[in-house]
Amino acid sequence: MRGKKDEKNSIYRNLSLITQFGLFMIVPIALMSALGYFLDKWLGTSWIFIVCFFVGAIAGGQNVYRFAMKSASKKQEEQDRNILNRRNRPAPEEKEENPAKTEDDQIS
Repeated sequence: MRGKKDEKNSIYRNLSLITQFGLFMIVPIALMSALGYFLDKWLGTSWIFIVCFFVGAIAGGQNVYRFAMKSASKKQEEQDRNILNRRNRPAPEEKEENPAKTEDDQIS
């Protein structure tokens, strides 16, 4: 039962990452394109839109790159933490048994 829940969480996590990547690309491109469009109309030019579009695309690419690096480092830290937890946990045959203390042990 636990595996299905983990798999479902993984799917939702991946979908949210894909959505964030898309937004990180679309928003800067749309904002800079709109700015370029209005500047072109206001100044009577035709090249500012193209420049602003590419500036937005570069900014979006940087956003996605930074986010991907941050996500990858978090995932790596989580994997490292899980590995350390497994290493520090004693194996079932290595568990120390605590025998119940008898009256003789308590007197000494």
